[in-house]
Amino acid sequence: MKLNERSLAFYATCDAPADNTGFLYKKGGRHATYHRRWFVLRGNMLFYFEDPASREPVGVIILEGCTVELVEAAEEFAFAVRFAGARARTYVLAAESQAAMEGWVKALSRASFDYLRLVVRELEQQLAAMRAGACPPLPRRPRPLLPKENGCAVWSTELPAIPTATSASARPGPEPPPRPPRRRTSAPGEPLDRVSFARLHEWYGQEIRALRGQWLRGQAQP
Repeated sequence: MKLNERSLAFYATCDAPADNTGFLYKKGGRHATYHRRWFVLRGNMLFYFEDPASREPVGVIILEGCTVELVEAAEEFAFAVRFAGARARTYVLAAESQAAMEGWVKALSRASFDYLRLVVRELEQQLAAMRAGACPPLPRRPRPLLPKENGCAVWSTELPAIPTATSASARPGPEPPPRPPRRRTSAPGEPLDRVSFARLHEWYGQEIRALRGQWLRGQAQP
């Protein structure tokens, strides 16, 4: 496969966020020595530089069709990027820590288009099952603790009981303020699974904007 060197150099050093970066020790092709290089993972391309300030990469590894596995090597935290074929080259790399090695192995294993196809296919199947009604409902998350004012949760459905006096010296605490009215906006005219995220965001945000406006008006009054 013929690659344009200028396009690769621009892609390797562009300002777009990379999938993973860091120093790795790369074993030479003909020699057993390791060289410390700065690696940048973008998509299914693994670029390596002399240092982070280099303007052009020393080389690039196209990760399509590769397998990543741990290996026994002179360097600690070593792993290999292997390709199928009798003449295919194996790249032996070593990280500087256990955590860095695990991060690189995970990132490189997910860098191929074959992996992305499997993820997209699985998501499409889940979406189709959900629309067909065959997908079981997701488990409900536990309700988070709500902020409290004067001992009363802002949106709680029950007011805490006012403590009664157990003796002549005991006094009941102050009665909590009444709960503010809950505003509800009108639902969109189509099923929620077919509404775009932008419309859902606008729909649920109407209540927040209304309550914030009411609060600001109350603050402005003397």
